[in-house]
Amino acid sequence: MIKVEIDEGSGFCFGVVTAIHKAEEELAKGVTLYCLGDIVHNSREVERLKTMGLITINHEEFKQLHNAKVLLRAHGEPPETYTIARENNIEIIDATCPVVLRLQKRIKQEYQEKDAEEKQIVIYGQNGHAEVLGLVGQTTGKAIVIEKLEEAKELDFSKSIRLYSQTTKSLDEFWEIVDYIKDHISPSVTFEYYDTICRQVANRMPNLRTFAASHDLIFFVSGKKSSNGKMLFSECLKVNPNSHLIDNAEEIDDSLFHGISSIGVCGATSTPKWLMEQIYTEIKARLDKKII
Repeated sequence: MIKVEIDEGSGFCFGVVTAIHKAEEELAKGVTLYCLGDIVHNSREVERLKTMGLITINHEEFKQLHNAKVLLRAHGEPPETYTIARENNIEIIDATCPVVLRLQKRIKQEYQEKDAEEKQIVIYGQNGHAEVLGLVGQTTGKAIVIEKLEEAKELDFSKSIRLYSQTTKSLDEFWEIVDYIKDHISPSVTFEYYDTICRQVANRMPNLRTFAASHDLIFFVSGKKSSNGKMLFSECLKVNPNSHLIDNAEEIDDSLFHGISSIGVCGATSTPKWLMEQIYTEIKARLDKKII
């Protein structure tokens, strides 16, 4: 008998939960509600909210809107978005995660200090990611984004550096970057770094590694666009090479069931619990039918 288990620690972080609750509350009133970008990087959850009436728009469509109600997701937005909202009489339902909001304020303060021109504000994050665009926007586009250690090597080490991180990045990689800059920065300038990685994300890693290592086969459920999903899935792979990233129940490969005694189902901070439960139910149903 193959044992199947869902990781109880997986699923939405509080920032995403709050954004979805705000959307559901507004939609329950019967009002027309727009969301600027996918509310969460999970196509199944986006689809569920679409059936409830949530209309997802991009930034170009947002600029054309007037006299409307728009939800800002947990990832946050640059100052320009709020300016457009005021000019176009758009009511903002702000669901920016408090952790992201604090980070935006810290970067904005850093940028507004007198010595802004003499230092490099560096953000360790994914180029083009919604949260990172919001962070860079606090510096009117001046912040430097680096995605990995190799890119940190291209910084100007003769100028002072202030290093921040996207909230959902790897803590281990962040410290590797810190160590490299410490070793290479000129003694005549300053280097300050701030570990701004969300602890809800960072604290999941040790538990996820334990869960992944305790099963023969892992199905990691995540949207393909989720930055957090990619990072957490890579942690699963490190301890269990028989880990597979899937977006829905149709992607379950029955051939993987052969010769194993346990299956674990886990996911990202952008993965809804109901989707993991759906995957779990589908696996159990296939096992019960003895189709393997």
